[in-house]
Amino acid sequence: MRVAIAADEVAGIAEPVVEEVRRRGHEPLVHGALSEQERDDWAWASEAAARDVADGHADQAIVCCWTGTGASIAANKVAGIRAALCGDAQTAEGARRWNDANVLALSMRATSEPELVEILDAWFAAAPSEEAGDRANVEHLADIG
Repeated sequence: MRVAIAADEVAGIAEPVVEEVRRRGHEPLVHGALSEQERDDWAWASEAAARDVADGHADQAIVCCWTGTGASIAANKVAGIRAALCGDAQTAEGARRWNDANVLALSMRATSEPELVEILDAWFAAAPSEEAGDRANVEHLADIG
């Protein structure tokens, strides 16, 4: 799986998330401060990762900034993106299952490396729900504008 990864600075879990994605056998596509060719601001970096998903260049994305809030807001501005700010494994699992989230937003300040591993375990293990009510909610998101 190709996973776009964005960070607005090389701090906290920015580099460990790339290493952990690679360790799991996925191909990271890096943006922002993780790339020497791109602008490192959170809005630009998160948009680039989200566009990778929306355009089919990546299957999922992980976006990071100090709190994770700005990264999630920027990613969610891209059509077709469902970014979820997750601070724990249970939230990450639920975001994938009930919301069919395709972008994981993380706080570089509040997420430790052990928590990162737990969150990614849950994120990658979960599959979107096939229940009619859950699918209807996700499909309705495209109508909200």
